[in-house]
Amino acid sequence: MKRIVIIPFCLLLVWYSNAQNIPAFKQLRYEEDYSFLKQDSSRNWYKTTKYNALSKNGNTYLSFGGDIRYQYQWFKNENWGESPKDNDGFILTRYLAHADFHAGRHFRTFVQLQSSFANGRVEPPSPVDENQLDLHQAFTDIAFPLQHEQALTIRIGRQELLYGSQRLVAVREGPNNRQSFDAARLLYTHPGWKADVFFSRFVQSKQQIFDDGFKNNIRFWGAYLVKNNIPILNNVDLYYFGLWKNKAKFDDGAGRELRHSVGSRIWAAKKFWRYDIEGLYQFGDFTGKKISAWTLSVNTGYKFANTLFKPELGIKTELISGDAKYNDNKLQTFNPLFPRGGYFGLVSLIGPANLCDIHPSFSLDLSRRLFFDLDYDLFWRYSRNDGIYGPNVAMIYSGKDSRQLSIGRQYSNTLEYIPNNFLYFRFEFTWFKASDFLQDVGPGKNILFVAATTQLRF
Repeated sequence: MKRIVIIPFCLLLVWYSNAQNIPAFKQLRYEEDYSFLKQDSSRNWYKTTKYNALSKNGNTYLSFGGDIRYQYQWFKNENWGESPKDNDGFILTRYLAHADFHAGRHFRTFVQLQSSFANGRVEPPSPVDENQLDLHQAFTDIAFPLQHEQALTIRIGRQELLYGSQRLVAVREGPNNRQSFDAARLLYTHPGWKADVFFSRFVQSKQQIFDDGFKNNIRFWGAYLVKNNIPILNNVDLYYFGLWKNKAKFDDGAGRELRHSVGSRIWAAKKFWRYDIEGLYQFGDFTGKKISAWTLSVNTGYKFANTLFKPELGIKTELISGDAKYNDNKLQTFNPLFPRGGYFGLVSLIGPANLCDIHPSFSLDLSRRLFFDLDYDLFWRYSRNDGIYGPNVAMIYSGKDSRQLSIGRQYSNTLEYIPNNFLYFRFEFTWFKASDFLQDVGPGKNILFVAATTQLRF
């Protein structure tokens, strides 16, 4: 009951805070900069939480913030009928709170706690849904400002990583627990481009209090370069990621995995046209098998920005490789690394491995604060000799018991209401029509999914 009272109480505080000039919050909360409030004379309690000066010149300061999310989910035939029946649905709650300390231009420390619960689930909740309390982020920055708006930063500690369109490395906002890494990074920024080199260990979420310790089972490293304002192409990303897992499992075996990913992304978002084209190749070794995998994604749309409700028509298609043959010395199954959890919507039924999909969409801006989206997704297996996987590359069904390619069709619509920078409301409806492959390997029942989300950031 106490938790239910938190949201309306916080809403009242935000309503009376008179903090309309606070910029929109970012997906990576540590990228927010409130030093501009040093010059703001119209101080109130909320602005003081965002910028609390600790020195006379104001260069040393402390900033606080947080995130509260309540999400109700209901399934009919969850996991295509494999899961126990649940007539009432369940509630996912997530609490994030952070403190950001700056000592001048050269030193900074960011700390964030995360607490999440899954209430009402028929089955025991997974660590992705429930983590009672843990240290989600805790890192230190040592910055070296350079000439001509350049900067070099060394960042060490537990932190979230986000690159590009989040197809490969994301904060995992959709699921109840966001993901983080114990990492050392070198970041360089320059007008028009930026570079990031890192080495990390993935933090595996556990359900109890402060038990997400330092682990060495998954190592992740790489380099990411972004160049903006390129003629014709507009924006280009170039990257390399390396992954080592002590225990990996695919339809063609289990064992240690060493995988290298090299790719590029071309993207732009203008008033009318947007496009995002990405391709990458993976190579390495999986328990003695040679890895050779790839993916290509094209996501584009046109917005009638000068028309009532600003309708947008979009089309997305992906080709994602799967294993060509069982029991040989090769593995062609693509590994999406650490993608966003809701890869094909909040329902998160299928992950991007051994997959072909075509995804048309249509959206309307009903007002400045109200948005409607409708999309339709068709899924096939890329290879008959590989199964289908979840967003975390966990095996859902092996491909050994069916020669069918068609997985199913997914219809979704969402309604989003964003009254201000602090509040977010979302309602989602999804219907998944199971096709030949799912009917061969399991119950193959159609899924109905409904979700409602309320979120407060401060």
